[in-house]
Amino acid sequence: MSTQKTISPIDGSVFVERNVADDVSIETALTKAALAQKEWRKTTLAEREMICRKAVEYFLDHADEIGLELTWQMGRPIRYTANEIRKGFQERAKYMISVAEKALADVAVEEIDGFKRFIRRDPLGVVFVIAPWNYPYLTSVNSVIPAIMAGNAVILKHAQQTPLCAERYAAAFKYAGLPSGVFQYLHLSHDQVAGIIADERIDYVAFTGSVEGGHAVQDAINKRFIVGGLELGGKDPAYVRADADIADAVENLVDGSFFNSGQSCCGIERIYVHEDVYDKFVHGFIALTKTYTLGDPLNQETTLGPMVKTSAATFAQKQIDEAVAQGAKALIDPDLFPANNPGTPYLAPQVLVDVDHSMKIMTEETFGPVVGIMSVKSDEEAIRLMNDSQYGLTASIWTKDIDTAMELGQQVETGTFFMNRCDYLDPALAWTGVKNSGRGCTLSTVGYEALTRPKSFHLKIAVN
Repeated sequence: MSTQKTISPIDGSVFVERNVADDVSIETALTKAALAQKEWRKTTLAEREMICRKAVEYFLDHADEIGLELTWQMGRPIRYTANEIRKGFQERAKYMISVAEKALADVAVEEIDGFKRFIRRDPLGVVFVIAPWNYPYLTSVNSVIPAIMAGNAVILKHAQQTPLCAERYAAAFKYAGLPSGVFQYLHLSHDQVAGIIADERIDYVAFTGSVEGGHAVQDAINKRFIVGGLELGGKDPAYVRADADIADAVENLVDGSFFNSGQSCCGIERIYVHEDVYDKFVHGFIALTKTYTLGDPLNQETTLGPMVKTSAATFAQKQIDEAVAQGAKALIDPDLFPANNPGTPYLAPQVLVDVDHSMKIMTEETFGPVVGIMSVKSDEEAIRLMNDSQYGLTASIWTKDIDTAMELGQQVETGTFFMNRCDYLDPALAWTGVKNSGRGCTLSTVGYEALTRPKSFHLKIAVN
């Protein structure tokens, strides 16, 4: 039996080692899921809600333990990791539970004498969730909780870097009394993932990951008449207009660029600033960036931890070096961050100016603590540059003029448009992307549509 190892970015040690599922385990899980779902779909929404809310309680009761596990698995500073459960996870889970009744209600149509007609939202069956390591609970909860609330069974495959997250879900649902087989997890190889997608007992695939991974999932899906939700990469832009509150924009965009060491699909990777406020913005951005503390994420004072792997840090540094060789200017001296260590996951934050779209740093996903800042002369130039991307997950505009923001927001090619905010998912709003950022939707009442299929009831009433 083969094994998978989770190498902690903190010190390079093996933090977790797990057996990869064998053919028997996979077959057993698929069979159990299909059988369990047939019974689970018969439960009332109130029963599902009770169990899901109790599962959320488990996560909240164990938030500190889970936070420590997260820090060891993927390197985010300990001062932040428990908040993934206490804030985002709890908010999304509870919201999706609370709107399930509305989202799953029968759809009424016009009344016709002698007929009863309506549309019912039936569960799909077995939902296969493939989750990433960077926000392992925030990404997975978007699908796991609503899938179960909708009457589906779930099989979760978590990233090799964060296998304990899948096991925590299992513990939470066991604590909550979820019937056996409704939720399961498997540690899998890439080839095994493709094999499971090809299995007729899988009815939907929810994938979050890279564009390359999305293509692989889509190729597997294409062999069957099912669909999948694909949340992929991003190169998310921000535009700071001349009328923006500069202090507020600086504070939020620095955080949006460097939180989680920039390893966020909707993190800020490129910033366009109106020339009238460019110098002021860059000065403030640099000053705040220099206050970060790069170091051991187990220390409470650390605000910037290691990247997930040495290869990820090397990739980001390569983009920086290439941009500088093409004429960009790096404004942060890495020596200001003593923990910066080439050849390890510890990478100092970097801010680049004199950049343009001939450079990969402004066009290709970096997924690291690096951001490029460009001066622009007008709204029109900013929108053109924001749209000059293969991605379209989120975009933000910083301004005091909501009418102009609305007008510009209509022109930006993106799944979510922000004004004076970034890097946040509101569970009441649809989470979706355009272009190479993927397809499909999670969160909000709209998110339930992908996890159900419409079934029409057309009943002619007998006439005596």
